[in-house]
Amino acid sequence: MNYPFWDVPHLGSGWVIGVIAIVHVMISHFAVGGGFYLVLAETKARRENRQDWLRVLQGHSKFFLILTGVFGAATGVGIWFAIGLAHPEATSTLLHNFVFAWAIEWVVFMVELTTAAVYYYTWGRIPDRLHLKVGWVYAIAAFLTLFIINGILTFMLTPGQPWLAVAGTGLEPSRFLQALFNPLFWPSLLLRSLACVSLAGVWAMVTCARIDGGKFPETKTALLRWSARWVIPAFALLPVAFAWYLWNVPEAHRALMQLGVSSAGAGVFSQLTRTILIIPLSSASVVGVVYLFVWRSPVEVKLRHAASVVVLAFVATAAAEYGREMLRKPYVIGQYMFSNGVRVQAVSQLNTNGYLGGSLWNRPLPGQATAAEQTLAKGEAMFRGQCASCHTRDVYRSMKRLLGERNREGIGSILKLLHDYGEDSPYRKYMPPLVGRPDEIEALGDYLASLTQAPEKASPPSPALATR
Repeated sequence: MNYPFWDVPHLGSGWVIGVIAIVHVMISHFAVGGGFYLVLAETKARRENRQDWLRVLQGHSKFFLILTGVFGAATGVGIWFAIGLAHPEATSTLLHNFVFAWAIEWVVFMVELTTAAVYYYTWGRIPDRLHLKVGWVYAIAAFLTLFIINGILTFMLTPGQPWLAVAGTGLEPSRFLQALFNPLFWPSLLLRSLACVSLAGVWAMVTCARIDGGKFPETKTALLRWSARWVIPAFALLPVAFAWYLWNVPEAHRALMQLGVSSAGAGVFSQLTRTILIIPLSSASVVGVVYLFVWRSPVEVKLRHAASVVVLAFVATAAAEYGREMLRKPYVIGQYMFSNGVRVQAVSQLNTNGYLGGSLWNRPLPGQATAAEQTLAKGEAMFRGQCASCHTRDVYRSMKRLLGERNREGIGSILKLLHDYGEDSPYRKYMPPLVGRPDEIEALGDYLASLTQAPEKASPPSPALATR
């Protein structure tokens, strides 16, 4: 609790992380797959003495270096900045438990950045065999970064029983390998590897679409079809890999998706279910567009057509990443820490000693503040600490909209359900428990009621005034 609250109006802190992360995944997965694309395409071009391919690949490596080395690195730093503000407790846990993994990843990342630059700037300046070796060093280093980060990301959903058994005892480092190679590690690695391969082809189409089909029809046809071979099989297999991934997701989390499917007839189609259904639909759209337009009529492909494929791939990537985040509900680290940063083992202690007692970040009030103002300030601190990681006041998952016309008594009933956190609670599957002393929970109820209070209606004019 000794962290400042990061309150993002309207959008919410979760979407700040989400927007940065989705853009980063689109670029970072290209950084992995694109390395293999470049070195394999260069190998093919040199073996077949395709100088036209080599000229295009040199230009593509510049695009690759700028996109991955600048925007990829910047969004990676942005993710660290955002998660450190939005989820300081969870970020601290990841740093402490995977400090050696992060250290290895950063060393490998420096190798990745260096070799990417060397690869581009040494076209035609060093022997061909050495240039290919530089490309292979880059490709392997990029994959190793994915390998390590994949284990940390999957840990957040399935930390595994060996790690959970010692969580909070100080013996967590003794379960480092079990935590890294957790139950979702291999399904997720396959899923992300396929995404890397497909995005390598998708982004390459941006470069290949700019080739003048009138002057170089054979070159454009060959390179676009080579790129399509990276996209179509990988995107076709993505839903299969995602099904394997979901099969290994714990039943309690998978039930969130099944809840939306089973209740669809009643018009209750959960946000998670809609998101996950977008993945096969958008993947099928990418496969269809690439085959019908890029494969069959490559000479006619323009930059705008390639950009449309990038957009479709962005939708599929966004749906997959958002679905993965939603599957963790109500946790940010499965079975260990709830989405609002409260550790599972700390719930009873916080209910006894209070949630705000250890916080240094409550809003200061003037000395003449009334008791009502002090209560609302306490309620606001409870909202910011326990609700604002998922809800905003006005827009995204708006508390005003969700509470609707409920009066203070109705709001209190909801808070009681969240605090009691019974097995039959309808909120238990996707919301963390509400913790705190009774006075803190009452203050939160008063604050939420103040958000839903409608302005007083003006009294109607008297008949005498109305007739004048």
